[in-house]
Amino acid sequence: MLPNPFSRRTFATRLAAFFPGLGLAATMPSSSAAGSKQKTGAVKLDWDAKPADPKSFITPLIIHNGVIYIAGQGAHSHGTGEDFPMDIENHTKHVMENVKHLVETGGGTMDSILQLTVYLAKIDDYDGMNKVFKTYFPNGGPARTTVAVANLPGNSLVEINCIAAVVK
Repeated sequence: MLPNPFSRRTFATRLAAFFPGLGLAATMPSSSAAGSKQKTGAVKLDWDAKPADPKSFITPLIIHNGVIYIAGQGAHSHGTGEDFPMDIENHTKHVMENVKHLVETGGGTMDSILQLTVYLAKIDDYDGMNKVFKTYFPNGGPARTTVAVANLPGNSLVEINCIAAVVK
């Protein structure tokens, strides 16, 4: 005799497999999630890991549900008054150092970066940007989109925003 294909167990198994496809799995209670003390509100931080000014137009770092969101970082985004050459390698290095600082401030690492969007003032700088970019991701890079734009704030040649996972 064949088993009933519509038993409660079969139905529950199929239903459980269906939830992840809908993104509803997180709404289902689980024994591990029930005991966790994970924050569900957004934490907005400034460059120094202090609560961001609620009146600020742009928040550099937001952490929400274990995900780090980094606002677009240009070469002069966290200006120290330093004067450096106007070439893509220097600008990319400064931008990536800004991104690294903010991701680590949020509890992530360069390897926990999930996605980056790169804006270039000139698409001709793509190879120079990649040369520096690769040094920050020796274990392979995250998902990335690169686009050329007409102009960037602060006379920057490159701007990058990203999403990373909290791992610390």
